[in-house]
Amino acid sequence: MTEQADLLVDVLVVGSGAGGLSTAVAAAHLGLKVLVVEKDPHYGGTTAWSGGWLWIPRNPLAVAAGIHETLTAPLLYLKQALGERFDETKARAFLEHGPRMVEFFKSRTALQFSDGNAVPDFHGNALYAALGGRSLCAAPFDAWRLEQFPGKFKALKAPLPETTLWGMGIASGADLRHFLSSTRKLESFWYVTKRVLALWRDLVLFGRSTRLVNGNALVAGLAASAFEAGVELRVNSPVTRLLMDEGGKKVLGAVIKTSSGEQTTEQTREFTVRARFGVVLACGGFPHDTLRKKELLPHAPTGHEHWSAASKGNTGDGLRLGEGAGGHIQQGFQEGAALAPVSLVPQKDGSFVHFPHLLERGKPGLIAVTKRGLRFTNEANSYYDFMRGLFAATPEGELPEAWLIVDQRFIRRYGLGAVKPFPMPFANFLRNGYLKRGRTLAELAKVCGIDANALEETVASHNWQALQGRDTLFGRGDTPYNRVQGDNTQVKIKSKVEIEVKGKRVDSFVPEFANPCMAAIEHAPFYAVRVVAGSLGTFAGLETNEHAQVLDENQSPIEGLYAAGNDMASVMGGHYPSGGITLGPAMTFGYIAAHHMASQAISSMASTRPI
Repeated sequence: MTEQADLLVDVLVVGSGAGGLSTAVAAAHLGLKVLVVEKDPHYGGTTAWSGGWLWIPRNPLAVAAGIHETLTAPLLYLKQALGERFDETKARAFLEHGPRMVEFFKSRTALQFSDGNAVPDFHGNALYAALGGRSLCAAPFDAWRLEQFPGKFKALKAPLPETTLWGMGIASGADLRHFLSSTRKLESFWYVTKRVLALWRDLVLFGRSTRLVNGNALVAGLAASAFEAGVELRVNSPVTRLLMDEGGKKVLGAVIKTSSGEQTTEQTREFTVRARFGVVLACGGFPHDTLRKKELLPHAPTGHEHWSAASKGNTGDGLRLGEGAGGHIQQGFQEGAALAPVSLVPQKDGSFVHFPHLLERGKPGLIAVTKRGLRFTNEANSYYDFMRGLFAATPEGELPEAWLIVDQRFIRRYGLGAVKPFPMPFANFLRNGYLKRGRTLAELAKVCGIDANALEETVASHNWQALQGRDTLFGRGDTPYNRVQGDNTQVKIKSKVEIEVKGKRVDSFVPEFANPCMAAIEHAPFYAVRVVAGSLGTFAGLETNEHAQVLDENQSPIEGLYAAGNDMASVMGGHYPSGGITLGPAMTFGYIAAHHMASQAISSMASTRPI
């Protein structure tokens, strides 16, 4: 293959996130010649910034741990959660082939997984919800394995600095617990010390950490698997248009613009790729497409009122390419995006990083209020449900925004958004206005523009309920998911309150009951960070069938055109029943698409070859 000549491949994949790379790896193992093109200078897309979690009920790691369930339970959970958006044919395809996808990658590729057997579904009080066994994530990956392919580790998109420690990723679970306990437990201190020393070695040798976790590990594992299977991946290579047959009914390939990375006309050229078996659109949806957001996100009437944490390169390219070939966007979802609260972290150049608040909201000692000083939802619920609660509490015509309120004890133990816990400093966040501080709640309210009297009353009410260990307003801590998000290591302590005894105000001590999601907010100074409407990606996308083929307006498949990841309309129909419902279906339908293009039954592994 040369850039100057037209190329002939079996499969062309557009986009290099989990959906695209899983398709490429599976197709290569089925004997197909695969080219992956990525318009950005680094590969990995939003997946590289994500937590790397997949929702795959009945997955091999759960089964190995003795967690057995039939397909019926997760199917009925989805049917209940998705309501009228439930598509049984596609849901069954996902649930049947998801475990096979995991087994394929686990047994035949460089990608390995860690179980999420203790991770419950979001809606734990719903029928058929599970306490665990339906989730898994990418296992830590040693980037040395990518070093055998020159330039490929350097081209991997690095995790965001705001979500790392000096560029070192921290995985959820035991890894995170050690970092949060490093100043209180000797075991954790030594664990973190070894991690930091290894990081310094990597910074000297490679300029970045080689111990990859979360979504970065997922992309690295997929990429290594792809390269080892003979897949070619090109960055700085956006697709300008799809090639169609004379009747406009079949996709034959694509025209691709490529460059060395220099933004000069002399360095940029176009070439044609013809794909014998199909083109797969996996460009990450439309989280940074202003016009599409205006059309599909009601809370963003101009398209500018939505701040997604997804990769900046996800600007709706795949959707436009699919529409140009006759596909159409499936609409009518409950929400067009995978909603999440984000805070805007100022950068030196005047821009902002969109930080997604996924973890700290469930920790004890935090509440979320509107500018009216009132709580509006269960803060420990999923990021999606948090935003749905904020939308419901926001009067028409106002910008959906809230403030996360904590005290000194909380911010030093858990951090807050981009602010990291002790011993990391945070004076710069106070200087640039990201973090607000007040010696009293009234002072904090003033600098945030919150109703001071209401905030004081809200905190007083919360503190009293924290002592009782029960949130009577929103049920914080009532579901298994809430409790996993909390902190079960907190001890029962006694909090000082004032009571009246024989006409005199005296101090008394009331036991604080162990709700892992609740603790009093009482240690001055007090802090706040503003959160606004954002997302981890988008749900609305090209309508497809159970084979991941893009459908036209007559519900007929467009020959030679497939979609995966967020370019495919979510099988969840705009709902968010559990963590990992983006990457799980992305990889599963990528795996399905590869088999359909190869005319290979998924149940038969005879044509696959181990690495």
